[in-house]
Amino acid sequence: MKKILLALAVIALLLPALASADSWTGWITDSNCGAKGANADHASCAKKCHGQGAKLVLYNNADQKVYNLDNQTLAESNIGHEVVVTGTVEGTSITVQAIDAADAQ
Repeated sequence: MKKILLALAVIALLLPALASADSWTGWITDSNCGAKGANADHASCAKKCHGQGAKLVLYNNADQKVYNLDNQTLAESNIGHEVVVTGTVEGTSITVQAIDAADAQ
């Protein structure tokens, strides 16, 4: 009985996090250039800036805002690509669950 209650408690804690996952379509760019870098031609510049310490961010096409990304490793493999980021947002920061190519959606 205790195992069942524990399992139900874990599920109850995880459901809100899973249910609140959202997605945003936009471009992976660097924090120095932000919206100016929201295109494929900017990839080499974004890689250079990231190598010099700039954070990778998402420029969201819908609201034209820049969002910080907690998973820089996933973002790094998508520099200069239009993507769909799935995760949760708090303010202007996204806790990333996945990053997929926009054309794959």
